Amino acid sequence: MSQASPTSPLKVTVRNFFPNEGFPTALAPMQDVTGLPFMTLISKYDSPDLFFTEYFRVHENARLDPDILSSITKNPSGKPVFAQLIGEDLEHVARFARELQEYPVAGIDLNLGCPAPRVYRKNVGGGLLRMPHKIDQILKVLRDACDCPLTVKTRIGFEDGQNFSQILDIFAANQIDLLSLHARTVKGGYRSLPDYSYVDQAVARLPCPVLLNGEVNTAEAASSLIKQTGADGVMIGRSAIRNPWIFKQIRQINSGKPIFHPTLENLYDYIQKLYIIFYKDEIPEIKQVARLKKFLNFIGLSVDREGQFLFRSRRVKSWLELDQLCQEFLLHDGRASQFLNLHPFEGLVARPSSEASTCIG
Repeated sequence: MSQASPTSPLKVTVRNFFPNEGFPTALAPMQDVTGLPFMTLISKYDSPDLFFTEYFRVHENARLDPDILSSITKNPSGKPVFAQLIGEDLEHVARFARELQEYPVAGIDLNLGCPAPRVYRKNVGGGLLRMPHKIDQILKVLRDACDCPLTVKTRIGFEDGQNFSQILDIFAANQIDLLSLHARTVKGGYRSLPDYSYVDQAVARLPCPVLLNGEVNTAEAASSLIKQTGADGVMIGRSAIRNPWIFKQIRQINSGKPIFHPTLENLYDYIQKLYIIFYKDEIPEIKQVARLKKFLNFIGLSVDREGQFLFRSRRVKSWLELDQLCQEFLLHDGRASQFLNLHPFEGLVARPSSEASTCIG
């Protein structure tokens, strides 16, 4: 890992991890998605500057999840990895923070943004945005427990932004080292339009760097939003699933180079690699394919305007069926050399039943 260990006498700040040229990028923490396999794969396409783990669930009986821990200890990219926590038990939040600092973490990140109802109903994740006093208590114990950077990922509020100013004051008082701000409310899920004016406010009010999150669909959009809001960098989740070249493209924009534009054949190869990296001999094929559908829900948004690939991919049950479908839409009839649509096609939805069913950045 490139970061100093927690016992280093040198003060490590988040800015130590930023690139020398352009603005920093981060892969958003996505539950059941951005574990070690996906981090490993996306590193082959060009790593983000910062990684954040899936959240460690914190409660009295919880222990460090070994699978999530592996994304810190075995991450092949050499990039800093922040360990994210979700919970509200003060004693055990502090315990987790101390235990995690025994590993090569870049910092401890508090999740205040997860919009999944099963999460916020327990008054953790995005549910805490209804209780600014509790956020203050949690950050105080984390500040005392952390000898490393303390960071926060949040949304602008639960149902609206009425607590946002107060919460910014709490972040400032507890001297957080980085804020990743998804510019939607918790109840807004992923379908509401982001309100980037809240990013403007955070940049103006906080001394720490601010990463903008929410609908950063392309490298051009990332650059434009940085100029619009004054944010220090961007955090990208769903668009990195759909377009794993996006971090490479942002670096190319930052350095004034031509942007690589992937073809549908490149996308076909990426889907093959996704299946391989998640493959386990002991898991039935139907479950392996179901696992891949978590990714295809986002990839399919850019395949065809009518959404037929998305519709049919949800119904395949074997790798052979899926591969035949991918060949039909991505390789046959001269499609292989066509450029991937970098924007999602208008009107297509990744998860029709619920866009807030899990924590996706």
